[in-house]
Amino acid sequence: MKFGCTNTWPSSKSKRSRTEILRRLQALYDASLAYFGPLCWWPGDTDFEICVGAILTQNTAWTNVQKAIANLKDRRMLTLRGMLRAAPRELAEAVRPAGYYNQKSQRLSEFCRHIERRHRGSLGAMMRQPVAELRAELLALKGIGPETADSMILYVARQPIFVVDAYTRRIFSRLGAVGEDIEYLSLQDFFHRVLPPDAEYYGEYHAQLVYVGKNFCRKRNPRCDECPVRLT
Repeated sequence: MKFGCTNTWPSSKSKRSRTEILRRLQALYDASLAYFGPLCWWPGDTDFEICVGAILTQNTAWTNVQKAIANLKDRRMLTLRGMLRAAPRELAEAVRPAGYYNQKSQRLSEFCRHIERRHRGSLGAMMRQPVAELRAELLALKGIGPETADSMILYVARQPIFVVDAYTRRIFSRLGAVGEDIEYLSLQDFFHRVLPPDAEYYGEYHAQLVYVGKNFCRKRNPRCDECPVRLT
């Protein structure tokens, strides 16, 4: 299927090509920022809430996660201690709006138990580790994949790692920058090789891509002619 944004991007092998890619990436960011304004993602009152949101948002819309987060707050479960004290059935019922609630409640419990056992209940101590060690530790936990781990590293540990999701792959494959089947690490490397390592910038860029994907670059019936980044 052809899209109105399809273009040809240069390879990033040469310095000159990387400069052109950086120009295009910045143009896309600027166009989206001008349209949506600063998004200040990831929403959350605490670092623990951001981690919980990163786990709950797997395979569901953010509006559903917000309902689950509200339930957890109402039931005083949105702390590590509160979640550890909660009965499995109560925790599962609280996160029901996020879908796969039995599975996700188990993942949340395991995440909390891991912090309790290995870091004496300190999320901060966990997140202060070197990025490579932290990422390996997160990926070793059941139910935490690259996107979830990198979201925690970027938005909680505040380290510059670019988060890749389905929106990222869809937007840049339709722009002609990468192939449709590009793997997670390869797509992440596409950004790391060109963009300056800045956690705040990466976070805002990721948020802008999410909004472009949700509102314009849809899986079905994309709004190419109206998309603010179509000409970048």
